Amino acid sequence: MCFFFFFRLHQNLCISQNCNRNTFSASHESHDQIPYVTTGGNNKDDNRKWEENEGVTCDTVTIGEISYKLKTPQNPELVPLKYLSDSVPQTVAQHLRWIMQKDLLGQDVFLIGPPGPLRRSIAMQYLELTRREVEYVALSRDTTETDLKQRREIRSGTAFYIDQCAVRAATQGRVLVLEGLEKAERNVLPVLNNLLENREMQLEDGRFLMSAERYDKLLQEHTKEELDSWKIVRVSEDFRVIALGLPVPKYKGNPLDPPLRSRFQARDIYYLPFKDQLELLYSVGPNVAAERVSQLLSLATTLCSQESSSLGLPDFPVDNLVAALHVLNTFPMLSSQQLVQRLYPYKNILGKDGHTAVESVLSRFELLDGRRQAAPSNVLSVSSSSGREGHADVTVQAADKEITFQVPAGSKELLPPNSSATFINTPSHSQLLAEMMQSHMVKDLCLIGAKGCGKSVIAREFAEMLGYSIEPVMLYQDMTARDLLQQRYTLPNGDTAWRPSPLVTAAMEGKLLILDGIHRVNLGTLAVLSRLLHDRELDLYDGTRLLRWDRYQALKEQLQFSDQQLQERSIFSIHPSFRVLALAEPPVVGPSSSSSSSRGQQQWLGPELLTMFLYHSVSPLAKAEETGLIQGLVPGVPEEAAEQLLHLTHSLRQTNDPTAQSLASSLSTRQLLRICRRLSQYPDESISHAVNKACLSRFLPSLARASLEKTLSNCSIQDTADPAGQTRDHSCVVQDGVLTIGKVSAPVYNPDHKMKVPDVLFYDNPQHMMVMEDMLKDFLLGEHLLLVGNQGVGKNKIVDRFLHLLNRPREYLQLHRDTTVQTLTLQPSVRDGIITYEDSPLVKAVKHGHVLVIDEADKAPTNVTCILKTLVESGEMILADGRRIVSDPREANGRANVIVMHPDFRMLVLANRPGFPFLGNDFFGALGDIFSCHAVDNPKPQAELAMLKQYGPDVPEATLQKLVGAFGELRSMADQGTITYPYSTREVVNIVKHLQKFPNEGLANVVRNVFDFDSYNKDARDVLIEALHKHGIPIGAKPTSVNLAKELPLPEVRMTGYWTLNQGGNARRKLLCPTETRPIDVKGPAFLRVQSYPSSRQESRTLSFSEEKAHWQIPMNEVNIICDVVSSDDTLYVAMCNPVTLYSMKERGDKIQCMELYDVFPRTISGVWQPFVTVAPLGSPLDGQVVLHEEQSNTVLHLDLVTGAVRRLLLSPDGDQTPSRASSWWSSKEQQGAHKMCRDFSKKNWLLFYKEDGNQLEVLDVLEGRVHSISLPINLKSVFLVAEDRWLLLESNTNKKFLLTKPMHMAAEDSGVCQLHSIGEDPVSSGHGAASAEAVVPQMLSNEQLPNENLSAALEQKIVSPNRVLADTSCFAQIIVGFPDLMSPNEVYTFKRPVDLSAMKSSESGSHAFFRGALRSGSAKRENCVSLLSANQVVRAIPPTKAPLRDIYPKDVTPPMAAAYLEVTDLTSKKLKYIPVPRSMSVSPYTNWLSKVSDCDVLLAALGSGGVVTVDMGGYVRLWETGLDALQRSLMEWRNMIGSEDGRPVQITIQRDSGLDVSAPKHGKIDANNAPHVGGNQWAGGTGGRDTAGLGGKGGPYRLDAGHKVYQVSQAEKDAVPEEVRRAAREMAEKAFKERLKEIDMSEYDASTYQRFSSAVRRQVQSLRIILDSLQAKGKERQWLKNQAMGELDDAKIIDGLTGEKTIYKRRGELDPELGSPQQKPKCLRVLADVSGSMYRFNGVDGRLERSMEAVCMVMEALESYEHKFKYDIVGHSGDGYDIELVPADKMPKNDKQRLKVLKTMHAHAQFCMSGDYTLEATEASIKELAQEEADEHFVVVLSDANLERYGIRPERFAQVLTSDPQVNAFAIFIGSLGDQAERLQRTLPAGRSFVAMDTKQIPQILQQIFTSTMLSSA
Repeated sequence: MCFFFFFRLHQNLCISQNCNRNTFSASHESHDQIPYVTTGGNNKDDNRKWEENEGVTCDTVTIGEISYKLKTPQNPELVPLKYLSDSVPQTVAQHLRWIMQKDLLGQDVFLIGPPGPLRRSIAMQYLELTRREVEYVALSRDTTETDLKQRREIRSGTAFYIDQCAVRAATQGRVLVLEGLEKAERNVLPVLNNLLENREMQLEDGRFLMSAERYDKLLQEHTKEELDSWKIVRVSEDFRVIALGLPVPKYKGNPLDPPLRSRFQARDIYYLPFKDQLELLYSVGPNVAAERVSQLLSLATTLCSQESSSLGLPDFPVDNLVAALHVLNTFPMLSSQQLVQRLYPYKNILGKDGHTAVESVLSRFELLDGRRQAAPSNVLSVSSSSGREGHADVTVQAADKEITFQVPAGSKELLPPNSSATFINTPSHSQLLAEMMQSHMVKDLCLIGAKGCGKSVIAREFAEMLGYSIEPVMLYQDMTARDLLQQRYTLPNGDTAWRPSPLVTAAMEGKLLILDGIHRVNLGTLAVLSRLLHDRELDLYDGTRLLRWDRYQALKEQLQFSDQQLQERSIFSIHPSFRVLALAEPPVVGPSSSSSSSRGQQQWLGPELLTMFLYHSVSPLAKAEETGLIQGLVPGVPEEAAEQLLHLTHSLRQTNDPTAQSLASSLSTRQLLRICRRLSQYPDESISHAVNKACLSRFLPSLARASLEKTLSNCSIQDTADPAGQTRDHSCVVQDGVLTIGKVSAPVYNPDHKMKVPDVLFYDNPQHMMVMEDMLKDFLLGEHLLLVGNQGVGKNKIVDRFLHLLNRPREYLQLHRDTTVQTLTLQPSVRDGIITYEDSPLVKAVKHGHVLVIDEADKAPTNVTCILKTLVESGEMILADGRRIVSDPREANGRANVIVMHPDFRMLVLANRPGFPFLGNDFFGALGDIFSCHAVDNPKPQAELAMLKQYGPDVPEATLQKLVGAFGELRSMADQGTITYPYSTREVVNIVKHLQKFPNEGLANVVRNVFDFDSYNKDARDVLIEALHKHGIPIGAKPTSVNLAKELPLPEVRMTGYWTLNQGGNARRKLLCPTETRPIDVKGPAFLRVQSYPSSRQESRTLSFSEEKAHWQIPMNEVNIICDVVSSDDTLYVAMCNPVTLYSMKERGDKIQCMELYDVFPRTISGVWQPFVTVAPLGSPLDGQVVLHEEQSNTVLHLDLVTGAVRRLLLSPDGDQTPSRASSWWSSKEQQGAHKMCRDFSKKNWLLFYKEDGNQLEVLDVLEGRVHSISLPINLKSVFLVAEDRWLLLESNTNKKFLLTKPMHMAAEDSGVCQLHSIGEDPVSSGHGAASAEAVVPQMLSNEQLPNENLSAALEQKIVSPNRVLADTSCFAQIIVGFPDLMSPNEVYTFKRPVDLSAMKSSESGSHAFFRGALRSGSAKRENCVSLLSANQVVRAIPPTKAPLRDIYPKDVTPPMAAAYLEVTDLTSKKLKYIPVPRSMSVSPYTNWLSKVSDCDVLLAALGSGGVVTVDMGGYVRLWETGLDALQRSLMEWRNMIGSEDGRPVQITIQRDSGLDVSAPKHGKIDANNAPHVGGNQWAGGTGGRDTAGLGGKGGPYRLDAGHKVYQVSQAEKDAVPEEVRRAAREMAEKAFKERLKEIDMSEYDASTYQRFSSAVRRQVQSLRIILDSLQAKGKERQWLKNQAMGELDDAKIIDGLTGEKTIYKRRGELDPELGSPQQKPKCLRVLADVSGSMYRFNGVDGRLERSMEAVCMVMEALESYEHKFKYDIVGHSGDGYDIELVPADKMPKNDKQRLKVLKTMHAHAQFCMSGDYTLEATEASIKELAQEEADEHFVVVLSDANLERYGIRPERFAQVLTSDPQVNAFAIFIGSLGDQAERLQRTLPAGRSFVAMDTKQIPQILQQIFTSTMLSSA
């Protein structure tokens, strides 16, 4: 045989007959020779003599001075053969001599030593030498005592005991060879203890084995029959045990049981000494330079030394050197480094340190020649070998030579290289195939490569080149040795039998066995194959032996048996061509190996496996090769797309960032081919869509997602937003047997099984249609689909609907935690003693071509689901009953037990997204790249709303909108990690269904159906309620809580006078006003940044109903002063001055746009110039644009808030005619008249400007770009636009009124003349003579008229007439009937005030009394008075001092602190209301300036939609509803939302009411045993009691957790606790709090200080702890323990159950960690907090130091009591240095006091340290320091406000430091600095590693994000 080598150098064994001796030495060099002699026959005649002359011969074997008498074996076929070589090395001879000594003493031996075949070969050599029969058992973790003692088999209905190896060996006097003692589970081997010690054993069938001496003694007194009847069996005196094992602390496995160990004599069998080994190697490789051989051997010896194993390097497989030299002998030009890499793939199994260690050894022995010598480049030809059958001649090009050599080959015809259609040859692959051919010459191979890189394809190509048939065996994690070798089954008559596994049949038929996934299977199970791989021998469970071909032939010859005879004795040969090709994913390298071992990905490639194979690694393709591959396999793919895709993939693969690497793994070659196939069909799809789909970016942790987005944009792959996407028609139509979804069509299927086609209630919505269109594309390409999404997003619905539309029958499989490989494929059951198998849905679907829907795929262990891989990939799968599924019908021809896969078979797999809170297994990670993945998300708001309307056609749309809004917000919170549960569409649909059926249940009640799950988690509940309230779902409100303002009566309306227009004849002449027109100059545009802020709009009517509708805060600076608010349609504009800024927001929107005009209006010196701006929003076609007017400089700006364009409009020709400002610095401001703008008709795009005391009106027409100037004969005080063509003017000194009429359209050529009419005001003459005719100054005059019914209601008389509403300080409202259109005298009706507003002294008790002093300069500029004509109301904001508080509030009630009161005058109901406006949170310090803006702290404007809006000086916007009808309507809706209470109780919940009253609270007795107490009212720390301290009780004083489960007393019963008991409870709680403080010696002041930091991060701490807990729980998840005597029946053991075995059960239990697997070390975290001076200095601005302290506090609190999982320390850095220790790793703070001390230290240090910045050094030092620590994973989080540029640090340098050590995950959080500096920084830093917290409140959230997406993902 070509791959086992025997060397006949010189005949060393000397034979002599009849007991005379010749002595030869075993080895020539040694002086202390051991002579080594055998006596006995060695030729054929002697064999015959052996057989005739049975019994004892006098032949002896002598080793040295020890002799052993040979006996003739009873079963000569059991004697090992061809193990002895002709020259036995000295060391081996020494070992054999020792074994013989022990054998003569009758002792059992244990050969211990490093892995490899040497120990077994020595044992076998000894047995061959002494002609002993052998019973060989390879122990594995699946071995049970039945495998050693007796197993039952059923024969014709009766169970018989069949003796197993140990019993056979004992009774027949054989040698029992036990290999792999360290693999067997602990309690199995002690079965043998007594047999080893006393040669006694009690058997299951009642027999008793007894040692030979005792048996012979008994025989002297009793007959043999008597002993047989007592069932006593003699143990032969020749029975010996040879155990082979590894030393266990060094290698993995179970340590020896001490009682077992004491029964063996041990011998250390180390590798052969250098000299022996060298000779052996010289003889193998005569063509190889001797120096090279010794170098290789030196390397091997070095790597096996103690020193190298202390470095963590696995042992070098010395035994494989022989095979390697064979390769070298044929290919002397092969580089040694490559050869070593095949024997010892150090690049795959070792981390960075390991690499350097190995390469230094290589260079030491001059073996680093990989660069010098070329590898074999490709296979030139393969042809059948003429000389030998079953071989092929392979010609390989190496360097520049062609070398031909022979390798084993299969029986099919050979396929010449490069002729396969499905295999595209690339240079690296052809080189790999050539290397594989070389190794194939001598040994089995293993291919290592990442998933989806083409291992299986290469294996298939390799097999086809050599004409092999392939036998794929998919390995999975809980595979047992039986699954690998033989399984039991029943014959039709009920007898039990063994069925050889595919592996065994492959060995006998000479196939190529592909072991796929060798990294998954347990090492203890693989060990059963080691003998097959090393020696090509195998012992099976039923006693069959497979022998190596040449041994089989020798045996046949020696015993003169035919094949038939040997087969009767269960001896078969292994076909000489049989080869094993293993496929594996690369081992996880580096420090994280142990943390991931929990995921079954431990470092699988250990010393034992190294000896079994030669390793080749499949490297990922180079970019050019991959391009070639893709274009070869997918010819139609668009070139540019493929190029972009590969650019992206390779940029991800080349980084050493673990996140990027994990992304790259989802973009394996396989996945890329899938994307390209799809792009070639649908070339207009966007690549980013395909990549996001392949990576499932929707469900990546936020860091990974950021990293992907950044890489995409770096590779300039933009997401081309499909503009038509929104409008595109997503309908689905079935027409003429063709289904069309969107743009994709497919024929409708015509099934046989109609009843299996799903039918489901499905409402189409665009988003699900898009998903289905996407699915259909992949479905038509023949892909299997994987749908991933949160719960309740409609995955099942989509799939069922999809299949329904396609008319495809489906089979449904639901997976769960206990799914096993068997349940996936077959369900065994027993009928009449015969085992039958039911096909599972999977097999049925494969047979009939149905679609298999696998639901909850992430719940099953990944090791189970991975058997789907072969099914999907190669269409092959072996079932438990021996049948196999194949995809190629040609393969099925004539073979029994084959199921051909139906061409229509498809799989649709549904899974939840990986990660918290589902905590499923990562199905996507394990198998994602075989499927085409689709992320299913909740529908977008529009789509969701449309769908809900179909579910609830009668539910009001407002309600649906609120639901959609609230749930949308909750979902985004779940994405950010603020809440853990992802609320889904399913929940909303359920709410809507309920509302549809029971419409008068309130929404607020119905949403509790979803949210009551969270009602006991206070933090979650607060978040939820806040979100629901924000969207106006009044959860928690009572229908009675209505707080509307009190109504006061309005004074009677009286007619008070007339207005008369004077139109005297002569007067007309002098009152014509000339106009002139000129174009305006436009300067600009300049472009300013329009920033967008999220608006935190809150609905106000959450807990009670009031006039206030909604409110939100404008993100403004506290020095800003609000100077104008105006609304246009549904948009609000708010202007600020100091600096001038404009904000715009929608009434219902979620964004606030902001434009800073700081550069246009620079802030002037010391605030002397106080700009004051007014905004005028323009109308169509200029929607969204405004004109801004500044009063003092008369600047007019035109702003476009969409583009950010600013243009300056120059009205007067002489440019800026601003008076020189310098003159007016010290003069009082009031002298100079300000410029004013009238904006009443700005919607019509014209504005009017005038100057106080001026005599000109300028009318600006924005659209035409012209100014019309009108010169007046009077000086103006103010102008009111009463209509477009009629304006009311007031003269400045006399307040006399004039009405100016102008032609409607002022064209330039039309010398349109304006006329001025003076208005006379006459009082109604009354009895008291003429009333004072003092002219009124209107504050507000409406520019439209009251509707007629409102006018009639106000005046209480039916009347139709033009009218205007006017308001001034002396009246609530005035109506001027007939004005301005009628020329006859206009009647004035007045609602008089009791006291004129201006006469009220505003007693300075306003909210700013203490600022404003008495200097109230001038009147306020804003009047704050509006008329709501449709509601018939006048609303004005008045300061609290002017409101009649005595009338509004009862005597004993203190009025609330209010910024102002809204005085609502309702002219219909004749009522007056005062609505308090809450005070603003903050007020600008410029109080004097403020008082000029408005006389109360708010500004008021009418809303386009009815109602008013107020903005207070703190920037708080509130919307108010004042109209009576509107209020009435809203109140109805609000009550409906809460739900009716019509006397009957709405909720009837049955609750345990203890019926006892509550006595005074007490602490309760403390139970020494701490047993749980429920109820009973006496124990402290109980749960559910009434007065004692504990959790969930009724009136106890405080919560006391004794660590028990909580029983809640119902809320209603809690509410029933009397007040004095409650008070007592509170006092007791306070007392306990103080006690606790006393215990840790903390003052109350300190406690409250600490509380401030702690409460700020309470939510984050809580959610982190929840995640930590659940991860801990997941880590503790129990595993199946097999071979139990109780539990659930193990399907795999059902036959053993039939035969009556006991241990056929499995149960869940804690799995002990595998012995020898590395201990789980804690994760190491260091927080580097910035405590530099700048932190203290800027803390006042943005609270950065406090936020950092909160972040530190959060780390300390969240990780408290997880010390075993996380080791953390906190270090500060500042100008004083970079290693200020705050929390050392060994002294983590235990209580609040210690934590507070840390925070105080931070604060103090920042206050007193030097300036300077050591961020960089600190980061570098920390990373270096942490990398040294022993830990699973290392994290460094750097908090810094580093102004890197200021200290001259380049960001690239910082990025380099962050990623300097791949073992340490470093993150940087920068506290936002000036301008866009932070964003620029983030662009240069690696994605997902750096965060910029512009708002310091984000720091704790970012920290939480880092934690959840990295640390916890792998915990």
